[in-house]
This record gives sequence, C-alpha cells and structure tokens, in this order.
Amino acid sequence: MNKLFNRLKFNKELKRLARENLSQGKPLSILDDVVFKGMLGSNSEDSNEALRSLLSACTRREVSKVQVLNNELLPAYLGGKTPRLDVHVTFNDGETANLEMQTDKYADDLKKRAEFYASALLVGQHKRGKTYRSAKRVYQIFFLNCVLFPQSDKFSRRYFYQEEEEHDRLSDETEIIFYEMPKLETKLKDCLAGGTGMENLPKDEKWCIYMNYRHEQGAEKLIEQLCQTEEGIMRAENAVRKINRDYIQYARDVAEMKNNIDRQLDMERAEREVLAKGRQEGRAEEKLKIARKMKAAGRPLSEILEFTGLTAEDIEQM
Repeated sequence: MNKLFNRLKFNKELKRLARENLSQGKPLSILDDVVFKGMLGSNSEDSNEALRSLLSACTRREVSKVQVLNNELLPAYLGGKTPRLDVHVTFNDGETANLEMQTDKYADDLKKRAEFYASALLVGQHKRGKTYRSAKRVYQIFFLNCVLFPQSDKFSRRYFYQEEEEHDRLSDETEIIFYEMPKLETKLKDCLAGGTGMENLPKDEKWCIYMNYRHEQGAEKLIEQLCQTEEGIMRAENAVRKINRDYIQYARDVAEMKNNIDRQLDMERAEREVLAKGRQEGRAEEKLKIARKMKAAGRPLSEILEFTGLTAEDIEQM
C-alpha cells in the first residue's frame, strides 16, 4: 500500500513540475530528483536503456541487464531508520546500486549518508543461511549539484575500504562514487571553445554535462550533440520528453473530461428548467380551473383570490 501511495504521490509531483515548466516555457531540469527518478525509473524501454547506459558509465563496467527495485530499504532492526532511495537497481547477477540526485549539501552529512546507504545496500543482500562470501558488489552513486570537496578540482571521486599506507583494498564489495557537477564548468567551456572535443570525454562526464545543462537556455545544440553521440543519453532525452508529452496528453484528457462534464451539466440544467416550467404551467392551469369553479358557484372575488393566489386581473380575463 505504501509503495502504491508513494508512486501516486511521485506521479502527482512529476505532473506538477511538468505543468509549471510548460507554463513558463522552460525545459524540465534533471537536477530535480523527481525528474531524475522519472527519467531512469519509468517502466519503459527508453528509461531502462538510459539507466543501463548511465550505470555502465559510472561503474566503468558493461551492464547487460538492469532492474529497478523498491526504493525503500527495510531497517536493520525494529525502529531503525528506513532509507528512501532515488533509483535503486539490481544488475549483473545480483549486484546493486543506488543513484541519487542531490541539489545541495543538505542539512545532514552527505559523506556519512553515502556510507549509510552503501552499508544498507550490502546488508540488504544477506538472508539467513547465506555466507558472507556470497555478497555481491554494491555501488552508492551521488550526482551533486554542489561542491562537497572544495580542496580539490577533481570532478569524480571513488572511495573503497583500503589499508591506510599500502592502499590494498579490503574488498571490492563496496564502492562510493561522488560526481560534483559544478566542477564541469571549466571543462565544458574548453569543449565549447574547441579545445577538447566532446567525443573525447569519458561517458560519465558526458552524462553529467547532459544532466547539469539540459534545462539551460542556449544549451540546445550541446544537448543535441550529446544525444547524437551517445545512444544512452538519447534514450534519456526520449524519456524526459515523454514526461512532457504525458503531461500534455494528461492535460488534454482532463480538459476533454471537464468539457464533457460541463456539457452534461448544461443538458441536465436545461432539462430541469423545462420540467420546472412545465410543472409551473401545470400548477397555474390547475389554479385557473379552481377559480372558474368557484366563480361559477358564486363565491366572492376576495375568497377566490385568497384561495388560488391569482390576481384580480387573472380572474377578470377568465
């Protein structure tokens, strides 16, 4: 029931964003986590292919198949915190990932939040009777529209558990990835100025440029170029455009439904008016009949007027 409620709430929020952006003549921003989830988590071939492509770019591995999972993880104990993820997926024989869009540094600690989410993904795999050896790799991926590591110009950062001096990894089961998209600005300017060809950029950088600048005025040619060179990004663009098309169709359906209701109400109102007029005319005719009988019986005018409610003029015209 909660899953259905959250889905309905998500669709309502997505329609609200589409309505607002269309009314202002603005394209949808993928930096909004609702649009981000709609682009990657919708039940469509475009969304699925876009998600597979993005996940492959981020993990630097081939992803052949991907499936979106429930975005709420079960708590480790009764009363424990229940993480609600943006896009929770499984791929490559049980490996899992969570992709999060974050527009600011948030009141909480994003670094600790990333650790918590990664741990929750790993713990969520283990069922009673399974060995620790059976654990599959998990990825926690954050796309940040803010700078979390100001001490460095490095755009993407990858974290593992490793020894402090010799740097050997404890395991490959947990990987935390941060993309600080504002740090792309210098590289993008260089691309636009002709210094570095867009085709030479790594795929994850192309994806982040697409997500970071898709809604910007004047970026239309850049987005078109990215769509032409990367099928996954083209699929993502199809999915985002479908959100707009779905809202336009939804608005048309609502308008048509409203027009049908208005027409039905007008017909019912006219029908009621005809019936009311008929009843009124019938009552007037009945009063006239009574008045004629009373007049023929010689009843005084004042009594006829009081009994029927007619006027003296009505009686004289009989």
